[in-house]
Amino acid sequence: MILPAQAADLAAEIEKRLKRSKLDIPVGVSNRHCHLTEEHFKILFGAGAAPKKVKAIKQPGFYAAEELIDVQGPKGVIKKVRLVAPYRAHTQIELAVTDALAAGLKPPVRESGDVKGSAGATLIGPAGKVDIKEGVIIAQRHLHFSPDEAKTWGMTSGEVVRVRAGTGAGRSTVFEDVVVRVSDKYSLEFHVDTDEANAAGIKTGDVVHIA
Repeated sequence: MILPAQAADLAAEIEKRLKRSKLDIPVGVSNRHCHLTEEHFKILFGAGAAPKKVKAIKQPGFYAAEELIDVQGPKGVIKKVRLVAPYRAHTQIELAVTDALAAGLKPPVRESGDVKGSAGATLIGPAGKVDIKEGVIIAQRHLHFSPDEAKTWGMTSGEVVRVRAGTGAGRSTVFEDVVVRVSDKYSLEFHVDTDEANAAGIKTGDVVHIA
């Protein structure tokens, strides 16, 4: 027997899920890229160098830079890994599984910024090299929300949800383990890497929904 309080909780949960499922969330496919400390940037590109902006990306304050590095692992080199600026407190390399396998690297799946104990690699730039003991990760698929967006849709930072992606043309996918990230530095976007996007047949600018 379902008690009245349980029935009320169940009805509220269903209402919340139905509301969330109506939210159109734009996709941002993340190709392999790097975030560098200022110290590492200067070693790789020269003491007098500074990141050169190519274009803004959807997340406020971040931009794709002109600078590219190579990432060397035990079995090979991943070429042309683009810098996403500005500088970070810790150097971080974000790869897809396909990239990591090609270079012989075994990075863990982590949320951005959680690099402790992650994989190391050699970073190669036009002016020098840097050996990092940790910092290489496969980014956990996630949703970005601003605080106002999160409040409107009842989302909590750190919450884990499911996301339905694809057009129904044979590649539709429900992504599990999608982490909600809320910050005044974010705007609404679903982030996956190239492997995940290809599996679901989605691209940047497509729309997905919370399942």
